[in-house]
Amino acid sequence: MKSGIKWMFLILGTIIGAGYASGRELWQFFGFESGLAIVIFTVIFIVAVYVVMKISYEEKTTHFFPVLERLIGKKLSHVYDVLIVLYLFTTTIVMIAGGGATLESFSIPYWGGIALFSVLLVLLFLGNSSGIIRLNSIIIPLLVIGLFYALMSFNISHHYSWVLDLNEQYNWPAAFTFASLNILPLIAVLAAIGKEIKDLKEAKVASIGSGIILGTISFVYNETLIQMADYVAEYEIPLFAVLKDSPFAFFLFMSVMLWLAIYTTAVSGIFGLASRFKEIIKIPYPLIALLLVALMIPFTKFGFANLVSIVYPVYGLINLYLLASILLYPLLNRYKT
Repeated sequence: MKSGIKWMFLILGTIIGAGYASGRELWQFFGFESGLAIVIFTVIFIVAVYVVMKISYEEKTTHFFPVLERLIGKKLSHVYDVLIVLYLFTTTIVMIAGGGATLESFSIPYWGGIALFSVLLVLLFLGNSSGIIRLNSIIIPLLVIGLFYALMSFNISHHYSWVLDLNEQYNWPAAFTFASLNILPLIAVLAAIGKEIKDLKEAKVASIGSGIILGTISFVYNETLIQMADYVAEYEIPLFAVLKDSPFAFFLFMSVMLWLAIYTTAVSGIFGLASRFKEIIKIPYPLIALLLVALMIPFTKFGFANLVSIVYPVYGLINLYLLASILLYPLLNRYKT
């Protein structure tokens, strides 16, 4: 049970990054008439996480390539091997850019924020994977509680109510594109800890727990954004629209939590990349992390918002085949057996 909760926080830390926590990612994929889409997404997410963890456990993996081979075969796994590396590389650039941009609100120059963020990324890898897991186990509960409190407080203070009309759910296909967007980092991170999973009970706890938490927050967050749809476009980070009437201390707390969410996602990205490259170049994790971050920094000049608007929709479509393979895997595997 304890280990399952540990993996649950690792999963949530991977998904709840800058795009998700800020509300921008949810608003881009969901919005009006999406209640059913979020319910479907929750089910898909639970199944996908369990399947990936089960394969990782059976293969005792340290990186994601063996998982891809089991899911889509050797030929296509080479294609998705490249795609996962590109995805993790580009989205981690987005996170580093977001970290630098967020620190500007604390009067730290953009490139100074990039440098500080990058140094903190590399420092975490001086330990082992347990340091990354401990980081998520501290930050993610605080972020989830703070985010849920902020959303509920906003809805209660504005006397908003939610209505799930099953006759007006035209956006249900968004469940699949949103799930596929998030499937690559999940495979990368969960495959990296395959050898540390002791039994499949951990996978059940992690998949169901993370799915229910993510689904609940997604539904509440999306319904909240719908209530303020007329002016949500004025904010690059919709979360700040939710927090605008909050006490300054809570606003500051959530700003720090948002920055830490960016940080944990960047850490997960570097972790997934480092675990893959370690099989090839045989050098320590800290040095791999340093080399990766050094390569990423020049690309942050394109800016956080521009990178998000380009990268996320593209990968949401590209990954649909891989998502379908994951969802069909239990049936196909049972048939083969």
